[in-house]
Amino acid sequence: MKRKKGEMDVLQGAVIRSMRKEDIVQVSEIEKLSFPTPWSYSIFSSELDEEKFAFYYVMEYQDEIIAYIGYWKLANEAHLVNLAVHPAFRRKGLGSKLLKYILEKAQNQGLDTISLEVRRFNLAAQKFYERFDFEKMAIRPGYYVETGEDALVYWRKI
Repeated sequence: MKRKKGEMDVLQGAVIRSMRKEDIVQVSEIEKLSFPTPWSYSIFSSELDEEKFAFYYVMEYQDEIIAYIGYWKLANEAHLVNLAVHPAFRRKGLGSKLLKYILEKAQNQGLDTISLEVRRFNLAAQKFYERFDFEKMAIRPGYYVETGEDALVYWRKI
């Protein structure tokens, strides 16, 4: 697999690169395996059309998408909207590599903070982000409309 400018080796033969429309089918499969109310194909497609606002990356290994991440650029802030790793590749540090990658990308864009929401009962995600010095800043009651679950808002300086 030949690397293009801007791609980064993360495993032998794996790269992180910008998400393309043709990646959405595989990304949607990971989304369905990862979240109780997954985003649709059309949502991802719309997001990729917002080139100055939305930034999405995939991790590709042996011609398969194994993880993805995305954030929105809002003034001087990055807002992390998606991070998921295929279940067969979890617990290998890939989520950490993706998060470090976008922290660097956001910093290179001149952004100085990053925020995100985590489901109140998703303790694994909370621990993950706290390892990267994210701090719990607020609660958004009933944020996840489909379940009524609260979201915890996390924030950190880049």
